[in-house]
Amino acid sequence: MKKRILIAPLNWGLGHATRCIPIINALLAYDFEPIIASDGVALKLLQKEFPKLSSIELPAYNITYAKKGKHFKLKLLKDSPKLLKAIKAEKKAVKDIIETYNISGIISDNRLGIYSKKVPSVFITHQLHVLSGNTTWLSTKIHQKFIKKFSVCWVPDMKNEPNLSGKLGHLDNFDLATKYLGPLSRFEKKNIKIVNDIMVLLSGPEPQRTLLEEKLLLEFKNYPNKIVFVKGIMEEEQTIQIIKNITVYNFMTSDLLEKTINESAMIISRSGYTTILDLAKLNKKAFFIPTPGQFEQEYLAKRLTELNLVPSCNQDEFTLHKLKKLNAFIGLKSFDFKANFKDLFSLFERK
Repeated sequence: MKKRILIAPLNWGLGHATRCIPIINALLAYDFEPIIASDGVALKLLQKEFPKLSSIELPAYNITYAKKGKHFKLKLLKDSPKLLKAIKAEKKAVKDIIETYNISGIISDNRLGIYSKKVPSVFITHQLHVLSGNTTWLSTKIHQKFIKKFSVCWVPDMKNEPNLSGKLGHLDNFDLATKYLGPLSRFEKKNIKIVNDIMVLLSGPEPQRTLLEEKLLLEFKNYPNKIVFVKGIMEEEQTIQIIKNITVYNFMTSDLLEKTINESAMIISRSGYTTILDLAKLNKKAFFIPTPGQFEQEYLAKRLTELNLVPSCNQDEFTLHKLKKLNAFIGLKSFDFKANFKDLFSLFERK
């Protein structure tokens, strides 16, 4: 009988779910049986990608962003009782899931309550160092306390320079077994004809996703060349809307998304870490607009701009004129590194 591995990404935008796709494919290739567990759009995305796999709905964190970036931290603090309640509910759920599905191992992408002392438990994060302004020391300490409840931590980045996560994914001292996966992406670079001048990738919690969508649709309404918008809204059916020169999709599955990014000259998106991994794999020119108040995205955007790889600006400051900066930047490039899944999955082979 195949060993069943529970794989549970956080439902916070689509990034955690999408970077689990290559891990699920690797589990299948090594003859494990992945069981998907999440909630909301993250669960819907993985159900569409892997319709034959069993899936379980987990308790929702229900975290939303403040409308103004300066209130981001205050909103998270206000939501913390709700977050702790969800983590407690996760712990209860995972006990039942292990028994019901005869689970042999757990892979949690940033779900803090999905672990067990009964089976090997992996935590995936690129944030060993959690930025939160003047409370960074505290948020980092709290996050590390949660991570230490797991058997091992997998970081989707290179261990040494050059790397993509910078100080987020690299600490001098961290007393938990940590393995670096390399730049994890579900995509492959393909040399195909460029047909779109710009592709806009939207994602992340509300209301900031909608605020950026509305701003960019307004900015590009008279743009003369071909633009593709992907809203990042998972719905039962895919919808396509044509507004002058702009083609708007509510969502794309992996195959179409890979094809469309490959055939687009440049990408405008949030500076979410999974997006950075994907665009690096596809060697893309990009322009980043970090989610207001989200310290991690602001740090990544600033770092990549300072490295002369990708220009960026604050959401309120974006105009079409900013895109003229693109030619002065190198663009993202991936590293020649393949994750050793045989070694990583050996954790689940132990008796």
